[in-house]
Amino acid sequence: MKLPSKQLLILTSIIAVMVVAGSSGLFWYQQKLPKLPLNAVISYQTPEEADIYVRFSMEAYDKIKDNYWDKIKDENLSELFHLALAKTANVSADTITLSSKDRAGTAKMLAASVVGMKDDKAKKELVLNTLVVTLYNLAPAGRDSILSSKEETALRENVSNIDRSKDLYQDLGLVKGADKAVVEKAFEEKRTALEKDKSPEAVTKLKAVTYAHEVLTQDDTKARYDQNQIEPTVFTQIIGRTFYVGISKISPTTLDELGKALTSAVSNQKLDSLIIDLRGNVGGALEFAQYFLGLFLGQNQYAFDFYHQGDFQVQRTMMPKLEGLKIFKDIAVLTDDMTQSTAELMTASLKHFNLAYVVGTRTRGWGTIENTFPLETVIDPNEKYSLLLVHSVTLRDDGQSIEGLGVDPDIDITKPDWKTKLSQFFHSPSIIKVLSDIATKPPLR
Repeated sequence: MKLPSKQLLILTSIIAVMVVAGSSGLFWYQQKLPKLPLNAVISYQTPEEADIYVRFSMEAYDKIKDNYWDKIKDENLSELFHLALAKTANVSADTITLSSKDRAGTAKMLAASVVGMKDDKAKKELVLNTLVVTLYNLAPAGRDSILSSKEETALRENVSNIDRSKDLYQDLGLVKGADKAVVEKAFEEKRTALEKDKSPEAVTKLKAVTYAHEVLTQDDTKARYDQNQIEPTVFTQIIGRTFYVGISKISPTTLDELGKALTSAVSNQKLDSLIIDLRGNVGGALEFAQYFLGLFLGQNQYAFDFYHQGDFQVQRTMMPKLEGLKIFKDIAVLTDDMTQSTAELMTASLKHFNLAYVVGTRTRGWGTIENTFPLETVIDPNEKYSLLLVHSVTLRDDGQSIEGLGVDPDIDITKPDWKTKLSQFFHSPSIIKVLSDIATKPPLR
């Protein structure tokens, strides 16, 4: 699959699902379709769509055509449906007739497959599984899918950094919402007991209760956790004259966390350098990159391009410049092979504008921008479905594809001479020392 030669595009950018996440929930599921008059005549693009299962499939077909990142021809999309239906039915594609490789032919093919089925459950499974296979085989393979409302909720919670599988209060043996004094007392008791136990299990448990204590004894992080079970994503330290900022992932709260951390740091006139640690950062909300770059470039400045169905779409910064960042004469970004999605886009943009040098290893190369598109046709009164589609793709700093390539570091720590190169890129003795000490160790938390 070739992209325009203008800058070898990309197949994808962040697992950042550009959806509204948070307490408002899945807002579009609350929208109601207008009621039709009792005598209204309903017409469809094809006669076959009078069947609700065919109509469901063809609505998905149209949403793929309209919203998928690449311009996909009817002949290609119809053939994908053809092959997917054959796989779902476990028959040879030659035994299924696709009378014409277009929308109408696809509708006829699907109608012929469900017409003889009397069981609605079997019809539902057939069209759902056909869609699953069709979506899976859109390039890049495995990024597009169909989601139930439960799966969509889980996806939103992941983007919002909500982990229902653990409970920080429970780690301390407390009920949710316990006040800070109770948290402090419980932590001291747990710590005393665990420090006496030198077993690996105790060491792991001590890390867990220490983290729970840190989150639940700070007003802002405790409030976020109590309200939405959102954990911190930004971790900071001052090491010498270097301000270290670790961003574990990108969630709706990350900008607020980062803004407070940087605002506090720039008042410290002893600092001269900044490290932004994106190692292990799997990305998240895409808009963060535009806000983040605004801190360095100012508001409404060019940030980067998206590519969608043949067009380059300019994205601009969305935050005023933080003038205090000028104190940081040297800025480094730490990356590894698990830096992905929005974190890769941030890294590429900082390189593009010569705002920072990258130290570490090549990033993962995960470049898709995904979005969800609800399906209005209801084939199950107890369920709603939406498509998760790769909507756009992004470019790295040299115009090449992020997808499959990743973002290259300026200083590759897998090379034996990487430490000697630090002084070629940085002037601050502090940042050179800190990078020498931590670049090959896990992120600081």
